[in-house]
Amino acid sequence: MLSENSGGQQPRPDGDEEVDQISQQRFRAELSRAERDIAGRIDPGARAMVITGVMLVLVLTAVLPWVGGAQGWQIVAGQADPALEVGLLPRLFSINAIVAGVLLGALALATRRWSVAWVAAMLCGVVTVEGVIAIWSRQTVPAGQEGPAFGLVIAVIAMGVLAAQWLRIVWSRP
Repeated sequence: MLSENSGGQQPRPDGDEEVDQISQQRFRAELSRAERDIAGRIDPGARAMVITGVMLVLVLTAVLPWVGGAQGWQIVAGQADPALEVGLLPRLFSINAIVAGVLLGALALATRRWSVAWVAAMLCGVVTVEGVIAIWSRQTVPAGQEGPAFGLVIAVIAMGVLAAQWLRIVWSRP
């Protein structure tokens, strides 16, 4: 006697098996979504405290002299004495240090997203190079003009430390 399934058709699962398959598919989809979410996150651990401290140092350099007697906040705001002829590079570094080092760093720590931390790492590296060039540009000014002051040097060192810390966090992703 031939059964009804002899035409190569699989037996139809009953209602409970269909419900189980649907719940397994939903579970797999949720698990995949959770894996993607976890993979996109970072855990800075103790480095978060180091980064926060270096960001504070970077903010505090705004009250230190950067070029001659001009303080960092004066360079950022464009209110430095015109006689100092600060130029574009120290100002560009100061603005980018605030954006990359402070604002983007704070955003990366708050969101703990790997992509934001990666952007912070790359931008901090670029801004560090900008800072080194800003120091160099102030060391090659004509005689009689002011060179770089210790606030600018500390800010560049802080950006280098931030870049290194963000790179270590980004590279630690499994």
